[in-house]
Amino acid sequence: MRQSKSTSGERIVKDIKRKTRKQYSAEEKTRIVLDGLRGEESVAELCRQEGISQGPYYKWSKDFLEAGKKRLACDITRQANHCTAGYA
Repeated sequence: MRQSKSTSGERIVKDIKRKTRKQYSAEEKTRIVLDGLRGEESVAELCRQEGISQGPYYKWSKDFLEAGKKRLACDITRQANHCTAGYA
């Protein structure tokens, strides 16, 4: 019986942490990724300062670079009017 109570308590704590987790805006994510790419400090140190683990940093970094590649590819195809969605 005791195990189910601790499991229930752990679940409550996880739910609270999930609901109170900081949500980062696109601008904040971009700033953090660019700070990491500058290389003035280690990614580990940057993540400590920002209060995030390295996992989200590397995901944001990957997403940031993929979006840049897609944008550059659109610049080439836009000349033929194929890629105009969302870009002026």
